[in-house]
Amino acid sequence: MKYMNVDAYRLSISWSRVIPYGKRSTGVNRKGIQFYHTIIDLLLENGIEPYVTIWHWDTPQALEAEYGGFLSRDIVKDFEDYCDLLFEEYGKKVTKWITLNEPVTYVMRGYDEGLMAPGRCSVWVNRACLAGNSGTEPYIVTHNLLLAHAAGYRLYEQKYKASQGGEVGITIVTFWFVPYTDTPADRDAAKRSIDFMFGWYMDPITYGRYPQNMVDLVGTRLPTFNDEESASLRGSYDFLGLNYYTAYYSMNNPNFDPEHLEYLKDSHAITTGKNELYYIYASGVVAL
Repeated sequence: MKYMNVDAYRLSISWSRVIPYGKRSTGVNRKGIQFYHTIIDLLLENGIEPYVTIWHWDTPQALEAEYGGFLSRDIVKDFEDYCDLLFEEYGKKVTKWITLNEPVTYVMRGYDEGLMAPGRCSVWVNRACLAGNSGTEPYIVTHNLLLAHAAGYRLYEQKYKASQGGEVGITIVTFWFVPYTDTPADRDAAKRSIDFMFGWYMDPITYGRYPQNMVDLVGTRLPTFNDEESASLRGSYDFLGLNYYTAYYSMNNPNFDPEHLEYLKDSHAITTGKNELYYIYASGVVAL
């Protein structure tokens, strides 16, 4: 990296590697702590600034077993204690912190589709899932992830920022959504698709609330923030990491099935990577 003139490197710390049983009170793995000291020191010695991600989808199994991981608000305090350990250990060397990496990916794959750990979903979504509810758990987990992010941010702000002078941000991910047709219904569908992926996280950390489209469509399945939580979330980032991979078309879905609720369908939109209407028009078939 040095020979390539790289001046920054993003790395992720494994919660389980430094606190094997999830709670700081249960003991810290000093070998794990030293492992990351070695990496950070080598980066700095070579003029490369470390951007450290605190949580990259690997919730300690002990916390999953004790209270369901991010399904429980209990994890917010444990996450804050984990952040406290990292700020204490590495804060004199690290000035760029990222609380969460792509939380929507973790939530979608882990609690709606059941394709990633912890593999939870409604059985009609994925028969391999042994437990879960695709219509409720993605919203519960996201809510607790956001509260954990705010707790980590405010901890640094109040306890470490003055002495360490660093910044804390978050990395979210979004696709871009283009209306499938130039109709009001599809234009609205594209906006809803963005709200359900980008706005789901961006609105709370900016405004302290969820997008109105989500409030209207998800209803009581969408948790709410109290005044204190909302205030803690508002402005809880010094910088924003945004991962972007691709774009999709979005079309209105009037055939919403209330008997099979899941996050990926709650936007009342269908997304696709290929617009057949475009290809038909471009090939001249329409003129025939």
